[in-house]
Amino acid sequence: MVTGGRGTVVAMAAWSTLNAAGVTLFLLLVLLRVSQAQTFFFPFRQPETCGHNQYFDISALSCVACGANQRQDARGTVCVCLPGFQMISNNGGPDIICKKCPENMKGVTGDGWNCISCPDGLTAEGKCHCPTGHILVERDVNGTLLSQATCKLCEESENSFTIANALGNRCVQCEPTFINTSRSCVCSEPNILTGGLCFSSTGNFPPRMISAARYGDLGVSFTSEWFAEYLRSAAAACWVYANLTSCQALGNMCVMNMNSYDSTTFDACRLFQFIFENTAGLGTVHSVSFWRQNLPWLFYGDQLGLAPQVLSTTPLPTNFSFKGENQNTKLKFVAASYDVKGNFLKWQTLEGGVLQLCPDTETRLNAAYSFGTTYQQNCEIPISKILTDFPMPTFYDVYLEYTDENQHQYIWAVPVLNLNLQHNKIFVNQDSSSGKWLLTRRIFLVDALSGRENDLGSQPRLIRVATQISLSIRLVPNTKNGNIYPPLITIAYSDIDIKDPNSQSVKVSFSVTYEMDQGEARVQTDIALGVLGGLAVLLSLLKTAGWKRRIGSPMIDLQTVMKFLVYYAGDLANVFFIITVGTGLYWLIFFKALQFLHKLISQITIDIFFIDWERPKGKVLKAVEGEGGVRSATVPVSIWRTYFVANEWNEIQTVRKINPLFQVLTVLFLLEVVGFKNLALMDSSSSLSRSPPSYIAPYSRILRYAVSTALWLVIGIIQIVFFAVFYERFVEDKIRQFVDLCCMSNISVFLLSHRCFGYYIHGRSVHGHADTNMEEMNMNLKREAENLCSQRGLIPNTDGQTFQIAISSQMRQQYDRIHETLTRKNGPARLLSSSGSTFEQSIKAYHTMNKFLGSFIDHVHKEMDYFIKDKLLLERILGMEFMEPMEKSIFYNDESYSFSSVLYYGNEATLLIYDLMFFCVVDLACQNFILASFLTYLQQEIFRFIRNTVGQKNLASKTLVDQRFLI
Repeated sequence: MVTGGRGTVVAMAAWSTLNAAGVTLFLLLVLLRVSQAQTFFFPFRQPETCGHNQYFDISALSCVACGANQRQDARGTVCVCLPGFQMISNNGGPDIICKKCPENMKGVTGDGWNCISCPDGLTAEGKCHCPTGHILVERDVNGTLLSQATCKLCEESENSFTIANALGNRCVQCEPTFINTSRSCVCSEPNILTGGLCFSSTGNFPPRMISAARYGDLGVSFTSEWFAEYLRSAAAACWVYANLTSCQALGNMCVMNMNSYDSTTFDACRLFQFIFENTAGLGTVHSVSFWRQNLPWLFYGDQLGLAPQVLSTTPLPTNFSFKGENQNTKLKFVAASYDVKGNFLKWQTLEGGVLQLCPDTETRLNAAYSFGTTYQQNCEIPISKILTDFPMPTFYDVYLEYTDENQHQYIWAVPVLNLNLQHNKIFVNQDSSSGKWLLTRRIFLVDALSGRENDLGSQPRLIRVATQISLSIRLVPNTKNGNIYPPLITIAYSDIDIKDPNSQSVKVSFSVTYEMDQGEARVQTDIALGVLGGLAVLLSLLKTAGWKRRIGSPMIDLQTVMKFLVYYAGDLANVFFIITVGTGLYWLIFFKALQFLHKLISQITIDIFFIDWERPKGKVLKAVEGEGGVRSATVPVSIWRTYFVANEWNEIQTVRKINPLFQVLTVLFLLEVVGFKNLALMDSSSSLSRSPPSYIAPYSRILRYAVSTALWLVIGIIQIVFFAVFYERFVEDKIRQFVDLCCMSNISVFLLSHRCFGYYIHGRSVHGHADTNMEEMNMNLKREAENLCSQRGLIPNTDGQTFQIAISSQMRQQYDRIHETLTRKNGPARLLSSSGSTFEQSIKAYHTMNKFLGSFIDHVHKEMDYFIKDKLLLERILGMEFMEPMEKSIFYNDESYSFSSVLYYGNEATLLIYDLMFFCVVDLACQNFILASFLTYLQQEIFRFIRNTVGQKNLASKTLVDQRFLI
């Protein structure tokens, strides 16, 4: 792992000159510099982009010029002498010295250290050329350099320092640390031989070396054969010779130990930190204080509060956009990869599943790096496959590549949050406060090496697997440019005790999430809730005041408080609905359901009576039972008109402005068949279709709520507009048809939705009689069409037939007195089995009520009179009446047929929103649009059945219409 070395004396002298005062001053400067916000970006360079006289510095990740008479080697990561030049010194990287060979010895030995005469010519690299089948021998058997190429015994004398290679077919110079330390190819005592390197025993280096790998999950700490073999040598070579490869290898061992740091032991990370702290004179790389020259960048520092600065201070200087000429929808992550020995392997993109252990198609794997796509991947992998695929760990330094406005390429270092990291035996990265986090840089996927004991060729005792990798992208708030903060890789490792690899498996996951600071949105939501909530309180108070006036009760009692709470629940539900259409706060269903049930109960408990204006047409002779005589009697008025009107009222109780079945099926068709549900996927695509091979992102609950709400409201509004503009005009308008039917039947409808408030439909026939034959009926219709009769309105020469009424308390008391005898325990459905006296009493009460209400409409009762007026605009807007009916009742002209508010028809908004909320809640709970559609339609039918059944019973009870005739 070492290509050269400096003198031990030089290293010791450099270390001894660093006194305590200098260290203190340096630490103060470092802390001051770290406390300031830093930028962690620099130009993006690759080995192949370096010039022929430059080499790629694997630590600084940049191109560095070679020395005089030098060029880059074949890999491009070190410098070598030019052809015709021999090496005098080589400590790795650019630290070599080359000397031109003399004219009579233009060839250079294969190791580059000597010049030699080549009788058979030179290669392009300046080496001696031998014919095919010949072995090039540059030294004799004792290691002496030949003047011409020949084969001899390797020479270990000071003039040569050569030994036989592993194959025994060449003499090569022994390892430079041997020469520097012992001036021979033997590392004799008191020198120290470790990891194939020779070090002086007098080197200024920490004597305590701990080679135990910590496995936090299992609580096992044991001596790792890899650490025992190479930790000390890598640390010594990095410290004494500043060898780049050894420093990378030492950093890898620290990463294999979870970047954990313990001030009481000298393990890999403590050794790395020791070298980092004592090489301040070497300077930093790319002005990053955490990145020391010749060392890998492993840590961001251990200062409290540093992590939030790194993650949230400086946005990336690039924009992501889905539209326009500068479209940028790809997260271009690249990684500098290293092997376990510290060799730089290559730059590589993360596409193709580099960090994803779960196998999948390349299209699905690459979907993780599509900007705006929330990605989730889970699988279970056999341990045997992991051992086969990852015999040696590979280490990655991840960067985000981007292009600035001048089209220059840069890379931004991506920080890592290792959940297994321990700082002085504390898992600081598992703390909820980001200010305590210690961010790192380098990661690996599988470590099956450090868990081997005694023999590196044996099966590992333990392996460490990255079971959870999460890439978090934080969007910059208050910007429309698509800016993001530096991404964060959160990684968690699991330690697995190897017993039977063929039967063991491990669950792993990889995810990409997008986050955004919702603080301002929460403040705005709170403000909106506060303002609209206050308005809801005011509106509820006005509704309660209007209700108190309509029931004629001036006292504030428990019933008033409960009514206010019911009104407030409904209004607050509307406030929540307005605010949460885009946020998915589905808990408001409680309030909307309460409002719906309140409407339902109010409708099925109304007071209603049909006033029959028909009068007898004459008298007939009628036999008197028991008297044996005959006397005259008035011709009875037919009840069939009342039954007919009652049936029509019963039918329109659940008529709606939309078709519920069409609503459900259309929304389901658009979601499932057309593919609008794909808009709820957590990705950046707006396509309604997804190809089977592509990655399908998970659904967002908020987006599902938004898509469902939008489609439901759009389809509902379209149906309502179609119903009002086309269907009611050209097909049928059941509400207006009912008013016409009342007029043709000579029957008015007196309806009280509150104690002192209700509605009146004036159905008194302008022809005097409605119980006629077909010829007279057609004649009456013709007269109306030709304006040969008066208009239908309650006021002469007007068309106003519908009114909102506010009756006085005296009027209500009289109504209640008559109604007490009208209501019976068993109800009108048992007329045939009732006693004669009860039946006659009910008939009498019916006629009394009919006569009383008719006389009330005709202004007969001066003490209970009424007057007619128009509502003020503000009264219409607020839905309440300013004038209280003290002595006289008030009839308000009503051209909008507001009596429909006691029917489904007049509460379409409440019903539509309730159905929508029910649909959304079921879908959010089950994530299934089909089930949500089915259950929504089912609950619609259940409530419609309840409304019809209970409403029919109430109608029969209040009007004395036999329920058996309500079909």
